[in-house]
Amino acid sequence: MPDELLDKRILSMDLSGMVAGTKYRGEFEERIKKALDEVKRDGDVILFIDELHTIVGAGSAEGAVDAANIIKPALGRGEIRCLGATTLNEYRQYIEKDAALERRFQPVQVGEPSQKATLEILKGLRRRYEQHHKLKITDEALSAAVELSTRYINDRYLPDKAIDLMDEASSRVRMEEEEPSPELKSLEEKIAALQKDKAAAVLAQDYEKAAQLRDIEKNYQEQVEMERDKHRKHNSTHRPVTAEDIAAVVAEWTGIPVTRLTEDEGTRLMHMEDQLHVRVVGQSEAVTAVARAIRRGRVGLKDPKRPIGSFLFLGPTGVGKTELCKALAESMFGDESAMIRIDMSEYMERHTVSRLIGSPPGYVGHEEGGQLTEKVRRKPYSVVLFDEIEKANEDVWNILLQILEDGRITDSQGRTVDFKNTVIVMTSNVGAASITSAGSRLGFDSGEAAKDEASAYEKGRELVMDELRRTFRPEFLNRIDDIIVFHRLTQDDITEIARRMLKATEKRMAAMGVKLEADDSAVNELAKEGFDPKYGARPLRRAIQNKVEDAVAEQMLSGGLKSGDTAHLTFADDRLCVGK
Repeated sequence: MPDELLDKRILSMDLSGMVAGTKYRGEFEERIKKALDEVKRDGDVILFIDELHTIVGAGSAEGAVDAANIIKPALGRGEIRCLGATTLNEYRQYIEKDAALERRFQPVQVGEPSQKATLEILKGLRRRYEQHHKLKITDEALSAAVELSTRYINDRYLPDKAIDLMDEASSRVRMEEEEPSPELKSLEEKIAALQKDKAAAVLAQDYEKAAQLRDIEKNYQEQVEMERDKHRKHNSTHRPVTAEDIAAVVAEWTGIPVTRLTEDEGTRLMHMEDQLHVRVVGQSEAVTAVARAIRRGRVGLKDPKRPIGSFLFLGPTGVGKTELCKALAESMFGDESAMIRIDMSEYMERHTVSRLIGSPPGYVGHEEGGQLTEKVRRKPYSVVLFDEIEKANEDVWNILLQILEDGRITDSQGRTVDFKNTVIVMTSNVGAASITSAGSRLGFDSGEAAKDEASAYEKGRELVMDELRRTFRPEFLNRIDDIIVFHRLTQDDITEIARRMLKATEKRMAAMGVKLEADDSAVNELAKEGFDPKYGARPLRRAIQNKVEDAVAEQMLSGGLKSGDTAHLTFADDRLCVGK
């Protein structure tokens, strides 16, 4: 350390405290002058001003001088030594605009410390936090605080976010340990009820009963003290804070499951394909690819710099591309609405790129942020669906290049948005006509074997990939983890979908007290009428509405079907019939 700095004292100037209570003109200036005179007389004081930008305008009123202009002469003559701390944004906004003030300070950039340096900082602070929370913090917890905060919390900086993690994890452990036992809670509830009854007895002048209740209450109070003593002795030594406690706090803050896999969750992930097949019929290849990506991400084997998985779903309309994304969101988060859906048909113009990442400075909506970046900032663990990607302008594809490769993007306000914990899914109808034409012989009138169906799919897939390469640039396609061409729906697939759609109708009818039963011939006929190779399963929903739901609605309105009745869906005389 230089000799000039030996034995120097650092004193902090509280500007808000100096402004507080000033009533008359000149009071604030007088306080500042007195503080500066004291610093000058001492000679061994270094003045520290936190939030340095607040000196600009502090204490200024009509005819008054602000703190910055009072301090400038002393700084210029070298009479005082001053340190200030502020952010880059506030430095540019307040201090840079005052050239005379700016040249009196030498800017020093204080960067974010490395993970190694942050760990040393935490070790230095550990004793203080252990004394405050009255427990021990393990080395593994400190390492986890640094590693997990760096990986999962991207809108804050080290060491602040790691210190907050350590503090909150310690607080959680302490609160868990000090939670009263069920016996203690029960005794306290009984005492509260007794006090209420005792007050009522006194009001009714039944003093004998009140005395009896008082004795019972006294007995309960003694039991409460015994329970509290037992609880204090049991928790005299709190369990230490571990890496698992840190991970639990990160999971709570971000919604990202970073805790150790439980046996139940492991089993659920291993059978994820079965969960997805509940909603998606006949697309085994797509379901398997998505489930594998989720398992890699959850276990921690995926590349930490890229999204959990990025997929491009291709195929005709109505074969389950969007439905698989909804099923994935429901499987991961328990709710299909947890999916972030961006309809790319709304981004056909070049200027619409700004809607994704936010308008540039000076434009309307700059402060609101982008439709994509803001949603991912708030829900960093999510499924992001770019529906019908081929309809978007090419400039939108350029935005996606960085997301797919680096798992991040910078919005219009300069904030980095992290996509490392998202599943990116893009759907497209590019080459859909090729699949339909390649499999034109397949369908309800086709007697071809599975071998012919597989060869037709492979032929269609090659045509689709050729058209895909003509539509998208190589650098875009190379960044996608898996390009999946969905199969055309077969007769069996459509029949299974018809059964599932009818079950959904059954549930809605059951809520109104009417049961629905459908025989196999009726389901097969519905599947036949609702199948269209060009439009997939979507016409089936319209067929069920027209043939089943309309008939049921008419009978319920006319009184033919009442609560408690059973409606039978049958196929007779070449038509579908709904009757009791």
